Parts: sequence; C-alpha cells; structure tokens
Amino acid sequence: MSATNAGSYRTVQTESACLPKYEREFHVYAIVRAGGRQEKVSVGDVLIIDKVKGAAGDSIDLTPLLIVDGSTVTSDAAKLAKVTVKAEVVKPTKGPKITIMKFKNKTGYRKRQGHRQHSTQVKITSIDA
Repeated sequence: MSATNAGSYRTVQTESACLPKYEREFHVYAIVRAGGRQEKVSVGDVLIIDKVKGAAGDSIDLTPLLIVDGSTVTSDAAKLAKVTVKAEVVKPTKGPKITIMKFKNKTGYRKRQGHRQHSTQVKITSIDA
C-alpha cells in the first residue's frame, strides 16, 4: 500500500443493499427435524426427506427446532411447542443407486449388490407461530 492510499477506504456495497426494497425484507423460516437430519425450510420449499408414511397429497407435521421471523429468533422449547410446520407429501422418491462390490483375491469370490434409499419429496405449506 502506498502512502497516498494510506487514508482512503474503498466503499463496498453489501448484497442486501444492491437488492430492491421488497427483496430485502426478511422471510419467515424454520429449522426442522426431518428424519435424522435438520433442514432449513420456508413456505413453498420442496425438499427430500427420509421415507415417511403417507400417500401423495397427505399432510404431515414437522418438528421445529428454531424459528426466525425477521429479527426475532425463537429457540425456546415452550414457545416452539405451539409452533406448527406443515408439509404436503408430493411423491415418494428413491436416492441414487449405490453399488456394493465384494472381491476376494485368488478364490474367485465376487459379490455385487445394489441399493437405493427410499425417501419422500415434501412441500412446505405453512409455518404457524
């Protein structure tokens, strides 16, 4: 850095400053427990979770762990007990094919097996606080 630039600062716009005002507003989102994982969801999101019982069109409830509504963050278990996150089952799906290959040298032993994990595609319909 030269002596002439020692006192100058470069102005950098943040991403939110570059967006139009209607896109800067905060949206409600939740962290929910879905199977063995936690997912960040908001209304209208479509995600793939572990297999759940139910046909296409059925409604399921997901357990919220955290709710963010603008600048309000709720993680208290007593308040989260009143919150419901509803999702609609879109369709059952399968994960990618995994090939398991076993081989033992000099014996002629070879075993090939495949696996596809069953999962469910869901769409988040509402987050009611």
